[in-house]
Amino acid sequence: MHAASREALAAVTSHLDQALWDAKEQATPTAAQIGAELFDVVDVLDQDRSLRVAVADASTSADQRAGLVAAVFEGKVSPATLEVVITSARETWSNPREFRAGLVSLGRRSLMRSAEGQGQLAQVEEELFQLSRILEREPQLTLLLDERSAAPSRRRDLMAKVLYGKVTAVTEALALQAIARPEHNVIDDIRAISDDVATLQGRTVAHVVAASPLSNEQTDALSHKLERIYGREMSIHSEVDPSLLGGMVIRVDDEVIDGSTSGKLERLRAHLV
Repeated sequence: MHAASREALAAVTSHLDQALWDAKEQATPTAAQIGAELFDVVDVLDQDRSLRVAVADASTSADQRAGLVAAVFEGKVSPATLEVVITSARETWSNPREFRAGLVSLGRRSLMRSAEGQGQLAQVEEELFQLSRILEREPQLTLLLDERSAAPSRRRDLMAKVLYGKVTAVTEALALQAIARPEHNVIDDIRAISDDVATLQGRTVAHVVAASPLSNEQTDALSHKLERIYGREMSIHSEVDPSLLGGMVIRVDDEVIDGSTSGKLERLRAHLV
């Protein structure tokens, strides 16, 4: 996002969090409803380019943009959702595409907040990461889910069949909206949402590829070690690659720590040459 859009999103995110805080005991169902309805709003914008352009037109006043979205969505979404959309329209976005992306981000955050209210946030993070790993092992399924020429409803139905009865309602909702509104590819999109869930918990994700599965004790020890190194709480997202021969490769943000046997051998070969 451009700077203006980042500022707009930060402002509306703060508004959303405050609104959910003010909802108190109704925060969890309110968050779930706002999340679902914001994606309905995005669907409407996707189908009406002129509306999408108008609600993010910086040449018109904030009151005009707010009045437009109120006229279109009042009575079609809950008052709480309408307030989020109106607040978003009042902000200055760099372009319509980033306004739409902001609503998607807010919808995801609302669903995450509903999981938080149910004490399921860590579970949602793990379920999304495990789903991304499953998709990596199922290239034919992934190809079908990434097929842009197929109707979004068809891709959602396919994913729903994969997830039915296996994950929390929030995990399923987040995965299905990612399928319907792809940004990159299904594996990267779902993994990115899992990372966002970790961020909401105040954690940084360490992507770990190990030569063999990590035990719970090894995972906890690695987490504590990385927390001492980086000075912040960590979530370990681990997967197995026997081709590493031994050890592991750790990626935190843009930093990569290669402690694998294959990596050491490669560096040794390069040194000998």
